[in-house]
Amino acid sequence: MTATSSIAFLVVAGGRGSRAGEGLPKQYRPLLGRSVLAHTLKALHAAAPQAVLATVIHADDRELYDAAAQELPADARERLLAPSTGGASRQDSVRNGLEALASLEKPPKVVLIHDAARPFADAALIARAIDAALDHGAAAPGVALADTVKEVDAAGKVTATPERARLRAVQTPQSFAFDLILQAHRTAASKALEFTDDAMIAEHAGHAVHIFEGDPANFKLTTREDFLRATALLLNALPDVRTGQGYDVHAFAEGEKVWLGGVAIPHSHGLAGHSDADVLMHAITDAIFGAIADGDIGSHFPPSDPQWKGAASSIFLKRACERVRERGGMIAHIDATIVCELPKIGPHRDAIRASLAAIMDLDIDRVAIKATTSEKLGFTGRQEGMAALAIATVRLPG
Repeated sequence: MTATSSIAFLVVAGGRGSRAGEGLPKQYRPLLGRSVLAHTLKALHAAAPQAVLATVIHADDRELYDAAAQELPADARERLLAPSTGGASRQDSVRNGLEALASLEKPPKVVLIHDAARPFADAALIARAIDAALDHGAAAPGVALADTVKEVDAAGKVTATPERARLRAVQTPQSFAFDLILQAHRTAASKALEFTDDAMIAEHAGHAVHIFEGDPANFKLTTREDFLRATALLLNALPDVRTGQGYDVHAFAEGEKVWLGGVAIPHSHGLAGHSDADVLMHAITDAIFGAIADGDIGSHFPPSDPQWKGAASSIFLKRACERVRERGGMIAHIDATIVCELPKIGPHRDAIRASLAAIMDLDIDRVAIKATTSEKLGFTGRQEGMAALAIATVRLPG
């Protein structure tokens, strides 16, 4: 197999597919805290770390794409090229991506064209795809059919029963010698011919397409049921369930508001602290660091460092979440309690949950916030300050 530096992945992410629901194009829908596109790019990078990652996106999706790119590990982002803009059809989009690769100082020798909505391509499948492209010039993964297939007419009458052993359900990535598929796409465009996949374009150009072994797990996310199946698979890959606890206190000081979970709540006093003194966010941050045994907020953001004076605590919380994701894990749940006599937390609870969910990139139903008094006992009872306790549940790879 050739060195992976001469290989490019071309990920087609310009579709508007809505059968999966939720409004967003399915490649940007969240899947356990990370977009489908980010899951796909991460898997491809893990399979061939030195390959470049090229994407084709819809003209309206640049912000969604940029957010997905930020979800990738740093080493994957380094291999990510600027995205190309898609065309009126998938075929046009792929051609645009190929032309962008052709404009590189050193175009790839092999290109693997992959659907953004297939996040489960593993290293073994990618290795087979690369070898097949090198050996045959044009190749696609295929899965043998388990069911008998019938050909029917417009009235539903069976007209033929193809021999099942000769049939394959074709997947992506389809892999090609780069010059071969680029010229085949150019030829199809010049003749205004439309095909359903890149293998057909290579066939029309006169190239034999080799079918190599696909993978049933490499399914395409299309329906709501597909997303449920994908969620189950990802959870099964994160069997190491851990919990961490966090606790923080801050004294009241002069001010007109307190920050809780990134929400400014009007009050007769503020909270004293080196940063913005968001006692709730500090407790949650420590709980997450504790769950992955990665120190505490003070070791990552020491109060002796002047750069953190007055800093927004969202910086700290986002970093704790990044540390979980850098390890291939996810935050499964946050449960936190605020202890104070005043201000009243109930009217602000949902705003706080929404703020924290956005900062941590979690569904809001994974963030629980409670509040209690200390029955006028202790420093919180005397309204000298506030306290917060938090438990974080995370899942990591085994």
